[in-house]
Amino acid sequence: MASTSNVGPSHPVLFTTKTPYPLPSQKFMIPSTWKRYQLSQLINKALSLSKPIPFDFLVRGEILRGSLGEWCAEKGAGEEETLEIEYVESVMPPEKMSSLPHEDWVSSVSCQIQGFFLTTSYDGHIRSFDYSQKLINSTQAHFAPISSLCVIPTSDSDSDSLLLATSSHDLTGHLTKISPASSASQSIASLHLHTAPLSSITTSHTGAHLLTSSWDGLIGVWDTTIPTTDEVPLDEVERHDRDRKKRRKIADDVEKAIRKAPVTVLKGHAARVSKVVFGKDETKVAYSCGFDSTVKMWDVENGFCTNTITASEKPFLDLAITSDGQTALAASTDRTISLYDLRSTTTHSTTAISTLKHAATPSCISPSAISSYQVVSGAYDGIVRLWDLRSVKSVMASFKTWDGEKKVLSVDWKRGVVGVGGEGGLEVWKIGENNS
Repeated sequence: MASTSNVGPSHPVLFTTKTPYPLPSQKFMIPSTWKRYQLSQLINKALSLSKPIPFDFLVRGEILRGSLGEWCAEKGAGEEETLEIEYVESVMPPEKMSSLPHEDWVSSVSCQIQGFFLTTSYDGHIRSFDYSQKLINSTQAHFAPISSLCVIPTSDSDSDSLLLATSSHDLTGHLTKISPASSASQSIASLHLHTAPLSSITTSHTGAHLLTSSWDGLIGVWDTTIPTTDEVPLDEVERHDRDRKKRRKIADDVEKAIRKAPVTVLKGHAARVSKVVFGKDETKVAYSCGFDSTVKMWDVENGFCTNTITASEKPFLDLAITSDGQTALAASTDRTISLYDLRSTTTHSTTAISTLKHAATPSCISPSAISSYQVVSGAYDGIVRLWDLRSVKSVMASFKTWDGEKKVLSVDWKRGVVGVGGEGGLEVWKIGENNS
């Protein structure tokens, strides 16, 4: 058993990790006065790392905030009890990189394309900015607020163009091709099904299919092939478009977009559907949440609901799935994000495995693409929080956007960069990701 030279009470500790920096299996006698800094020094010394790596420590799934002795006193752990402590790479404090004001609220932001930030706004525009904060492209895709944006993966060898999908309060989705590095854009197709504002649109990993959700309680399943002729008659479009006469005339290129119909319609929600996403098996499984306080699992191929998680009086606003596909995170108006185990076969479950508590209503969630444990969330108090799902009692880090005076509506996390959209426009922050 390895020991330190410090005099005083100590505890036997066994260190574990999922990082690329494992220690040989052995017990250490750790002084009860030691905190994160001393423990991190010990790990670095034991590993003989040429470049120091800061670590955080999880004891029974809770991040160690004070000394080891304080933790043991609070939890009633005896001096002879061997503690299993997991170490993970620390996350550096968030750093603000830039701020890009918009004339209207930013409803969705994407950091998926390296070198560019994409935003959609309540003014109906899609915009692209380069990393120097220069506005490159501004395209009007809708004449009503856009609620959601996603980048559709394509096999097109033309790397200068992107195929984007947007959902809007004008009752339609839209496929638009833009060049993020120039002002070029082309309206490709419009999606027609819903009779109420659309709340979200999302793509499968291959880009072959899309999902839309709406306040009308329906979920649309779409393929991304572009037909040669309209699949929805114009008179049907006009019948559902109640505000058509009140709006300005749609531009010619938007009117020429091919009108697509859904492949399948998923029915089961009793109120507004807030969000729908594909599961890890993207061609077969989808998940949705809504104002009816449910999270539903869908068999996309056969068009029916296979499982319903029912919560009591928890209207859900957003939904995300961790990168391993095992956990659903659902943001609710009760100021929590509930975590549900998707591996459970129990139907009509009401119990979350844990919750992330917020000071205000959480509005958006973005899991790390490389870690199944890390996630960022934005809320109506203007604060973005970074969580480690192994220690949900407190946040790993947090930062205020627009001085905490404006609502956050969208977050996206990619390559250590977090884009934050909301009332104040777009802010870009640096938060490192690790794969521990």
